[in-house]
Amino acid sequence: MILKDFNEFKNLQGTTLEPSPWLQVEQKMIDHFAAATKDYQWIHVDQERAKLESPYKSTIAHGFLSIALIPKFLNDVLVVSSLKMGYNYGLEEVRFPHPVVEGSLLRGLVHIESAEDQKFNSLKIVWKVTIEIKGVRKPACVARMITIVYE
Repeated sequence: MILKDFNEFKNLQGTTLEPSPWLQVEQKMIDHFAAATKDYQWIHVDQERAKLESPYKSTIAHGFLSIALIPKFLNDVLVVSSLKMGYNYGLEEVRFPHPVVEGSLLRGLVHIESAEDQKFNSLKIVWKVTIEIKGVRKPACVARMITIVYE
């Protein structure tokens, strides 16, 4: 969905947007995330050991990898053409109800809870994002994310 300005965006408060396209979480992505965060726990990066010792019989993605994908899912479902920049203000109520097994398909389901005018032509937006796993009843992640965006 492409919107021309903040006024159009504010009209979407309380709306759940169409889900993002599915994204496959491959081992290479998990390994890159491990390298970036220096979190090399075997459950994430050692495929052979995970096959033998993990209850999932596979590696699983870091929970914070799911969080790191939220901006991608937001950009997949919504663009405000007048937007000049934005930044993450914080996260609230983050949960990881189900692990993301390597090879899983994820998508973001985005709900716009609120959009409040701020100084300097900006908005404070509260999003509720649910990251779904294809074929799994429980989501990978549920979070309230706050961003500040400028027009």
